[in-house]
Amino acid sequence: MIRVVFNQKGGVGKSSITCNLAAVSAAEGRRTLVVDLDPQGNSTHYLMGHPAADLKNNVAEFFEQTLSFNMFQKDPIEYVHATPFENLFVLPSNPELDFLAGKLEAKHKIFKLKNALKALENQFDEIIIDTAPALNFYTRSALIATDKVLIPFDCDDFSRQALYHILGELQDIQEDHNESLEVEGIVVNQFQPRASLPTKLVQELIDEGMPVLPVKLTSSIKMKESHQASKPLVYFAPKHALTLQFQELFEYLCEEKVEVEEVSI
Repeated sequence: MIRVVFNQKGGVGKSSITCNLAAVSAAEGRRTLVVDLDPQGNSTHYLMGHPAADLKNNVAEFFEQTLSFNMFQKDPIEYVHATPFENLFVLPSNPELDFLAGKLEAKHKIFKLKNALKALENQFDEIIIDTAPALNFYTRSALIATDKVLIPFDCDDFSRQALYHILGELQDIQEDHNESLEVEGIVVNQFQPRASLPTKLVQELIDEGMPVLPVKLTSSIKMKESHQASKPLVYFAPKHALTLQFQELFEYLCEEKVEVEEVSI
């Protein structure tokens, strides 16, 4: 299974959702890979801590090698690094991604990530891709390569307006490049159940027929503390309410996957 976590709006928790879902997957015994396509490298730092800045064989180097003819190009698995957590791996980001984007677009390398992930898919049970808050070359590459998209939503009107635009963009990519692309659902993040506005906004999305997932992620300082510790919640605070919500969300996504497979048979 390959899924992308994407929203063009920043600050909605893409990296937190990516890494914590991946950590739950790994903790349950699944061999799990995080692909960090955001030049800021938040997912890489969250999973690897301070050594992240010095990682060689990163995703920028993978894309750079596609720009030149080389009979001995590295296998995609050579860019994958083990994290300190069992079963959890990362294909790390690097700031050089920003400088490569124009060259990659000019050389029409939009399908190179899809080819690499297809080669890696046999070695991992789950692949989760973190993206920058922009529909740039790397995000489009991810959406072409993926099966499903999770869209974080942080319960304000700006996020709501961005949501409509995102769904339109995803439909265009589905029609032009990836017929199997599917919106897996909208993840309500930083939810405050006692506040009237978040509850109202979420209910309005549901009433409009939006694919809002039933598991909501509440706001907690524990998330920031886990960032600081470079340790996803399932390892940092395994009994915390937010940790249990991530576990419930992952289980729900797995159940949906099983149901789809049973129907397809």
